[in-house]
Amino acid sequence: MINIEGVEIRWNGHDGFRFDSENKIVYVDPYKLIKEYNNKNDADILLISHNHFDHLSIEDIDNVINKNTIICCSQECLDNLKKNYPENEIYPLKPGETKKIQGLTITGIEAYNTNKNFHPKKDEKIGFIIATKNNLTIYHTGDTDIIPEMEKVNPDILLVPVSGTYVMTAQEAVKATNEMIKPKKLAIPMHYGSIVGTVNDAEDFCKNVNVCKTVILEIE
Repeated sequence: MINIEGVEIRWNGHDGFRFDSENKIVYVDPYKLIKEYNNKNDADILLISHNHFDHLSIEDIDNVINKNTIICCSQECLDNLKKNYPENEIYPLKPGETKKIQGLTITGIEAYNTNKNFHPKKDEKIGFIIATKNNLTIYHTGDTDIIPEMEKVNPDILLVPVSGTYVMTAQEAVKATNEMIKPKKLAIPMHYGSIVGTVNDAEDFCKNVNVCKTVILEIE
């Protein structure tokens, strides 16, 4: 866990994160959660970037969601989530759209492949820009390659994939971070150690980023 200006950030593994901002609990893409999350059901907000099994995992969502959890997701996830959670408020989010939820401002941003076909742009899979009440901004890129839309984001904190295969390689993530996104405070590597990618990818990323601090988080 790392605390940045009062926001606690925990990496849950793969692309999954848990944020605690002013006692609002936000999960992004929970997948293969450790046993400490069994029946935790503490999510105020749940964000789901796209419909692949390692991002929209009903088994993991069941352990964090409750009847009051507000869900924000890409359009392609809507039917599945409505079917499984008919009592919850669910808001689809397209790239460029913004929702204000419980004091947080959540904006969808494009996330797609440019040289592979796992995440086509036409699907409108998304990443998230999360702005807290004190205007700390967190950019979770989702599953993406380097894309021009990254240049319009200058967040405080960046969460970026480094594994290659389905997303950017560590070297590509370095380029995106240093030359396009330029986070002000911190960059955290993700998308490794579960399906593809290793901690070596995360280490290579952190070693070569020069525009901000980096940190490798332990799964918790």
